[in-house]
Amino acid sequence: MRLAEKTCVPCRGGVPPLNADQIGQLTPQVNNWSVVNGHHIEKEFKFSDFKTALDFVNRVGGIAEEQGHHPDIFLAWGKAQVKIWTHKINGLTESDFILAAKIDRAFERTETELENTETRRQ
Repeated sequence: MRLAEKTCVPCRGGVPPLNADQIGQLTPQVNNWSVVNGHHIEKEFKFSDFKTALDFVNRVGGIAEEQGHHPDIFLAWGKAQVKIWTHKINGLTESDFILAAKIDRAFERTETELENTETRRQ
């Protein structure tokens, strides 16, 4: 099963963060996310304007609420940066990669919607 099709599992603490080997197995399953110090994953998404970036951030917020797993999000003109880790254990779990995959899928949908809008205008 692909990560984007899985559901985040709430962490109650008391479990160890993923080790380097486990992180190494999950990282190729998400698109260009950076692993930072084995602690969190992050990615910057680029957009043509502020509104599109804001729409994407709102979409990510909806996913986060649905999954019960909330990333740190930085919004600026034409970009959004997302950082994910499991706060309860101060490290990474599979759920972090599941959320990243779902965010990647939302970004792909955002790009497709923009392309369709541009095509209709021409």
